Amino acid sequence: MSIKRYKPTKDTTITNAYASNLSTRGTGSNMGAADVAEVFSIYGQATTSSIEKSRMLMEFDINQIKTDRTDGTIPASGSVDFYLRLYNAVHAFTLPKDYTLVIHPVSRSWDEGRGLDMEEYSDSGYANWLVAASASSGITNWTTPGGDFHTGAYVSGVSLPSYSQEFNAGPEDLKVDVTSLVEEWIAGLNDLAGARGNFGVGIFLTSSQEDGSEERSFYTKKFFTRGTEFFYRQPIVEARWDSSTKDDAGNFYISSSLSPAVDNLNTLFLYNSVRGQLKNIPNVGESNILLSVYSTLGGSKITLPIGGDVKTNDDVNATGSYVKAGVYSVTLAYTGSATTLYPVWHSGSVEYHTGSAVSAQSMRASNVFKNTEYISKLTNLKSVYTVEETPTLRLYTRQKDWGPSIYTKSTTDIEVKIVEDGYYKVARVTDNLEIVPYGTGSLNYTRMSFDSSGSYFELDMSLFEKGYSYKITFAYRNNEKYHEQPESFKFRVE
Repeated sequence: MSIKRYKPTKDTTITNAYASNLSTRGTGSNMGAADVAEVFSIYGQATTSSIEKSRMLMEFDINQIKTDRTDGTIPASGSVDFYLRLYNAVHAFTLPKDYTLVIHPVSRSWDEGRGLDMEEYSDSGYANWLVAASASSGITNWTTPGGDFHTGAYVSGVSLPSYSQEFNAGPEDLKVDVTSLVEEWIAGLNDLAGARGNFGVGIFLTSSQEDGSEERSFYTKKFFTRGTEFFYRQPIVEARWDSSTKDDAGNFYISSSLSPAVDNLNTLFLYNSVRGQLKNIPNVGESNILLSVYSTLGGSKITLPIGGDVKTNDDVNATGSYVKAGVYSVTLAYTGSATTLYPVWHSGSVEYHTGSAVSAQSMRASNVFKNTEYISKLTNLKSVYTVEETPTLRLYTRQKDWGPSIYTKSTTDIEVKIVEDGYYKVARVTDNLEIVPYGTGSLNYTRMSFDSSGSYFELDMSLFEKGYSYKITFAYRNNEKYHEQPESFKFRVE
């Protein structure tokens, strides 16, 4: 699993706009229960220089993100990116063009409220333009009308995260990388003084667009809130990371002068499964583990060239490392002549595991260039899942032009072709709405793992709305291009 979505715990709109009588401002109004929120600046409506503003407030459950990190659901800081995603709500009013929305962290606690009226501002409550929250002891005013936001560093030496997005056409969705802000919130969860506390974000126009400096109106940009009936239009903080592992047990190559040094390295994994659960080896824990390679079991260790986790030339041990609970890996090159190898994981004289035989392949050049085409099949996909499931799906691939002889058909299983750079996408069947896109950008968050049995990936079914069918498709990167496979595989979520 390499994508996780977190919905808001509260959101609202605050405004100082005039009601329809153009004399009463809605500074005391609350819109916390509305299914949309809006941002605008109206110039010169009540008088030739009057300004009316609207801002969004939104807060997410950072405690849940921290819990998921502690549990290993999402990786440590530096290995995951967080995106704030808001979805445009189509409306019948004028939509601004060529504007910029800024995102600033709120510096004090606030209430969501239960107001609905976004036209006449008749629902009084908190939060509003003047007041942040209420309590049994009274109300808490904003220090500055319109909300209090961090304008300086959270702590000494730490820059304040600053975010914005330009909207050229107007109806674009908002997607902003807010990784550093979320990490600041996680780090400051126990900061009761609020220096780095999570009070959400405010979303509004830049100061020049909001305050009438440009002498024009920006009216009105609307986004769906957490109260919307549209499952895939709810605002989210989306965690993305590359969870793929490349286990070369079925894709092991002998070092060759035809390849760059990095492509001569092979990575092998050890999975310590105890009664169906991955657990650390007690005497190894999270420390290093050694791996040696044999051409015959009981024979001598093969000497290995320097590279990867082999630190000196002709060493007989590669120093593997801890990956996560119960999983260890090692990277090495191989220059020997034996084509059948046996990897043995050990710590000193204690051997923990002897791996299955690994076939060492030779790299070959050719005077003919040919694109490889594949046949793909999900071998363990069920027809129906619940939203509580996170299955590991297995993908079998073989070359499309594979043509065995009669003897091969009778004596050999169909060869698995390892796809080193494959990605998945999930769309809704009824309207082809893309739910999880191909993560092929700078962060390969839908790249599949592979081992000797083929490709695999985890799919979190909580990403999908109940009562619909979905289809999975695949794209493979070959010769610097992405090729989408023709097959699609369908399932339903209940």
